[in-house]
Amino acid sequence: MRVRLLKKSTIEKYARNNARSKTPLTQWHKNLRQADWEEPNGILNTYPSADLLGNGSDRVVFNIAGNNYRMICKYWFTDTSVHLYIKWLGTHAEYDELCRKNRQYTVQDY
Repeated sequence: MRVRLLKKSTIEKYARNNARSKTPLTQWHKNLRQADWEEPNGILNTYPSADLLGNGSDRVVFNIAGNNYRMICKYWFTDTSVHLYIKWLGTHAEYDELCRKNRQYTVQDY
């Protein structure tokens, strides 16, 4: 199914403020536009390094630019498409800090 990214402006804003992230985020989005997912495990076919979070969170963590950046998205499947909503975007070090605080399941900074 077609994937719809909600809050693409989050990526654009982050790339403006973090110039080194622009090219890898653009490539990530290009891959997303080609994605065709029928179930959550389909995410891993497009992004093998992604992590599906447990605890019933319906969240996925994307590793971007050789794991320099991380993006947490909530996903949900409808009858006709898949929706991704960006919940958080930052560096790997910032993500590690979220995990230390166990916030990767609840963070909603965007």
